[in-house]
Amino acid sequence: MADHVYIQDIAKHVGHEVTLKGWLADKTDKGKLQFLRVRDGTGFIQAVVFAKEVSPGTFEAAKQLTQESSLLVTGVPRAEPRAPGGYELSVKDLQVLQIAKEFPITPKEHGVEFLMEHRHLWLRSPRQHAILRVRARVIRAIREWLDSHDFLLVDTPILTPAAVEGTTTLFETDYFGTPAYLTQSGQLYNEADIMAFGKVYCFGPTFRAEKSKTRRHLTEFWMVEPEWAYGTLDDYMRVGEEFVSYIVQTVLKDCANELRILERDTSKLESVTPPFPRITYTEAVELLHQKGYSDFQWGEDLGAPHEAAISESFEKPVFVHRYPTAMKAFYMAPDPNDPKVCLSADLLAPEGYGEIIGGGERSADLEYLEQQIEHHHLPRAAYEWYLDLRKYGTVPHCGFGLGVERTVAWICKLEHVRETIPFPRMLEKIYP
Repeated sequence: MADHVYIQDIAKHVGHEVTLKGWLADKTDKGKLQFLRVRDGTGFIQAVVFAKEVSPGTFEAAKQLTQESSLLVTGVPRAEPRAPGGYELSVKDLQVLQIAKEFPITPKEHGVEFLMEHRHLWLRSPRQHAILRVRARVIRAIREWLDSHDFLLVDTPILTPAAVEGTTTLFETDYFGTPAYLTQSGQLYNEADIMAFGKVYCFGPTFRAEKSKTRRHLTEFWMVEPEWAYGTLDDYMRVGEEFVSYIVQTVLKDCANELRILERDTSKLESVTPPFPRITYTEAVELLHQKGYSDFQWGEDLGAPHEAAISESFEKPVFVHRYPTAMKAFYMAPDPNDPKVCLSADLLAPEGYGEIIGGGERSADLEYLEQQIEHHHLPRAAYEWYLDLRKYGTVPHCGFGLGVERTVAWICKLEHVRETIPFPRMLEKIYP
């Protein structure tokens, strides 16, 4: 058998006999010619089996192949601009590992519910393949930027004794007779970590028990959360715009083929470079009134239509900062010049994708946090360790969280976040 290579590296082996190990994506029968579209996890290539160039047994094996049959195919690659990917394999030999049973997902149209029930098989399609490769590059870019800017990865617990983002969206579990909760965020623990390391980030799954069926919500999603000591609201927005810009520009550079498969208009992403526009929440309300949302009152939370209306006024992502203190989490620092607003900011993506990062400056004031815990009816005992951070060397600090799935949905321009994670968890959806 010739040397095994991957399809993504096929250009390096033009004119040399190689072996591919993969699966049959689909096939076209032209009598004496069999056109096999083969995939191996790194890409797709057209393999041509010509009856005159292979043994009768090999040609018959090619004819018998069904969609998703596993195979080893040996041949010589050549440049072919008309073929998908720009290369074609002239087949010399074929080994069949398994003739697959009739595959449920065929080239015809299928409903979303059917595809979600067969998500374990839907992942094999070119579109899902492209989306999840973009996701992988987004995650690698996240780590690259943070690691190269001296943020230390510090893992935070998934099982926690208390809420971070509100008690109504917690998943409760029994922890040896004591209630515990799946984490909504690693932020509170990050605030302890920065007092030891200065600049940190955590990166992992988070859970929100929102009974929401919108295209932007999952009950289990991945979030990266940088946090650093001696940081202000302005520092957060500066870091956030550099961070998001790096992610977008990296994907544009390294995932051009995937974005082409997804038919993404990349011109919409090319302008995502610092600086980003910034408006206050009050200015956002005024903008909404100008756009016909005359009933929107100051103090209301921005919903998906409002965020979309705001972002359409800007070509780049836009920061909305200084939200009403009452609508944000208990730990957010109030603006010393106007305590009814806090030092928070959300970054709204263009094209109607809404908030992709949220954060701000945390309160360093022990007395204020004690009042907030009481005001929000939170169990003080569960937060005593958090209050300790304000007793022993408290400093101004800030941070934010970026949701991977919403970011991927925006970059790929997807209708729903369910395609941005291999096995999405949604309201009434936990299979497969």
